[in-house]
Amino acid sequence: MRKIISIMMIMLVLVGAVYAGGSSDKSASSQSQSGKTVVNIWTNDRHDAEYLNEKIAEFNASNQDIEIKMTTVVEDYPNMLVMSYTSGNAPDLFYMNARGTGFDLKTFVDAGMLVPYPDSLLNDPDFEKVTDASKHIVEGINAINGVPYAIFSVLRSGTRMIYNMDLLEQAGITELPATLQELVDTAAAVTAAGNGNFYGIATCSSAQFERWLEGICNKSGIYHYDYKNGRFDFSGYAEPIKLAQKFFSDGSMFPGSNTQGVDAMRAQFANGTFAIWGNASQEAGVFTDQFPITEFEWAVGELPSMDGNAYGTVDSRPQKGLHMFSSCKNQDAAWEVVKYLNSEDFVKGYVEHGYALPLSEYMASVVDMSKIGRLADFASVSYEGLYPAVPSVSVAGDPYAVALWNVVVSGGDVDKVIADLNKSYNEALDRDVKIGKVKRLVIKDFNPLDPTAGTAEYLDK
Repeated sequence: MRKIISIMMIMLVLVGAVYAGGSSDKSASSQSQSGKTVVNIWTNDRHDAEYLNEKIAEFNASNQDIEIKMTTVVEDYPNMLVMSYTSGNAPDLFYMNARGTGFDLKTFVDAGMLVPYPDSLLNDPDFEKVTDASKHIVEGINAINGVPYAIFSVLRSGTRMIYNMDLLEQAGITELPATLQELVDTAAAVTAAGNGNFYGIATCSSAQFERWLEGICNKSGIYHYDYKNGRFDFSGYAEPIKLAQKFFSDGSMFPGSNTQGVDAMRAQFANGTFAIWGNASQEAGVFTDQFPITEFEWAVGELPSMDGNAYGTVDSRPQKGLHMFSSCKNQDAAWEVVKYLNSEDFVKGYVEHGYALPLSEYMASVVDMSKIGRLADFASVSYEGLYPAVPSVSVAGDPYAVALWNVVVSGGDVDKVIADLNKSYNEALDRDVKIGKVKRLVIKDFNPLDPTAGTAEYLDK
């Protein structure tokens, strides 16, 4: 719901900007006291601030013409970007990770707010080998109509399941679950062994469905949009949702975890109060530094699927995509900064400090994996990638992820919830296509194990 509200607010602000004449003459670019051209960058990441500040200081000390200034904006980031643009105070560049919450690339592009990446940079061999740019241009994620407006340099893994091996051993579990049924059974066995002292599995109050259950469904070949026919289809979720209801009906879910914040539950896992936690590669740093695990052995396993095999792609999240506002007056200088922040030295250090995984094959070959600690446990697997962005429609009621998780918790009628989602989402899609708000995305040669390989068509009906 927050994402929908954010997108609506952006659209309202952008309409005002268009009628006010946009912001083509506005920029936050300036000259420093030393006479250098200042390139302003916004980021909404805090975890990597120490490294970025260090490397920016190195750049500023060695470059005679350009000075980088970095600002961290955490709260309401997409809307703050819009307001900075319409008020004439926009940064030259801003970071946005793939599928950033509340950020709709097409809205920004349609309003003329962004500058596409130039061929001179895309064709630069050093830039290509560090980023694999030509392999990571994904419709609706960092490109519109095949034109890239951001290139990512590093990767957050897809979801993994993280296990307290001591608790599994106490329950007599010797192998990590390969199927969802085995995950359900493992959680139940640990809970029985805990006898109220520890439990099988836990979640938290945010993104419950997306955190690990949606990835299990996606790996099983289940997705909420039928790309071949250009329709939403939630039918495939019925079996896994009914199975996942057992986490609650069996009493395997740590009591109250559904309402606790993510850090609170990370702390509980580190304290040994439950055995199974699902999340992506950022947990390597969490359980090494933020909530260090020292009292038990923990392991990282691939997501289960319905039958143990992979039939679809699990979303991974490319990170650190730099976008350029069209209000940037010193684009040549800004592109030089983009080049520096995607250089081999910069990205190698970023990965070896444990902030993310390498995205390109070349960087994976030059990074010293012995320096990244438990992050190595989250290394990419063959079925991870990105799906093309589906049409963003305005649906009455809860978004599908909320509706599906709610029925997991309640033990309610799964078939009815799915039928309602199919009806509401497709009615919204038909309506929004008819009024010209969105286009219907059809990929007739769609392959769920290689979702960006097909030919995308955008239809007006």
